[in-house]
Amino acid sequence: MLSRRTLLLGAASTAALVGCSRGPAPIVSPTANPTGAVRAQLQSVMDVYGQNTDRLGLSVKDLRTGAEFAWKGDYDSQSASMAKVMIVLMALTTARREGRELSFEDYGRASRAIIDSENDPSDELWATYGGRDAYTKLAGELGLPNTHGDDRSEFWSWTNTTPDDQRKLADLLVNGSPAIHVEDQMYLLDLMSKTNPGHTWGIGHDKGKNVHVSMKNGWVQFKSLDNLWAVNSMGHVRGEGRDYVAAIMTRMPSFDEGRALVDAIGADLFRILEGELQA
Repeated sequence: MLSRRTLLLGAASTAALVGCSRGPAPIVSPTANPTGAVRAQLQSVMDVYGQNTDRLGLSVKDLRTGAEFAWKGDYDSQSASMAKVMIVLMALTTARREGRELSFEDYGRASRAIIDSENDPSDELWATYGGRDAYTKLAGELGLPNTHGDDRSEFWSWTNTTPDDQRKLADLLVNGSPAIHVEDQMYLLDLMSKTNPGHTWGIGHDKGKNVHVSMKNGWVQFKSLDNLWAVNSMGHVRGEGRDYVAAIMTRMPSFDEGRALVDAIGADLFRILEGELQA
């Protein structure tokens, strides 16, 4: 089994990103805003963005109507730091089943894992609350069939998931689940609403005074696997007439290209979902 150090090179803080980033690389984007029904507009822009890579997926649910749209929503890839939502949820639910709350130190670790995407506190929560097996078990309880650990590594960044599963996870956090205590649900959403401003690209593209976003991004280079960057974004957007949950996942040659692609899709999602998605 490969070690974390051997497996990947990750960037988990704003400082690290500044050091490795050279600015967004050009990506293929729609040259004009599509018109017509919301579903057709989403299909149109994703068909264009799909020209950048065959490793791309999107899943979205309009909470105003309950309608869902997926473009390769079953695209399966590593979670990267997007897994930290499940790690914190795993810690919260495990402690609650044991009849206790997290320790003061573990609440601090949860905060740093979500808000600033720090790796060390995520490692500590992962090790303390069951690791890969507990993570996979929780995914099953939440009804996330394609979210699980990877036999090649015990490390959380290698957990597999899909846009459909991550969109459903965001939906469960917003609307509740028998598998999630309401206090834990609200606590985790609150942490996700305080995302470091340097990490709000993607689903959080339009976060601002009138737009509330609870989200988590993930980005890491899998040097031992394919040398590509997994760049992911999931969360809930509400404001200026919008209310939706969504997840975007891709794999690109550089972080800059991945971030630019995911951010452009997040911006188009917000623009298009001014209108309501219908079944």
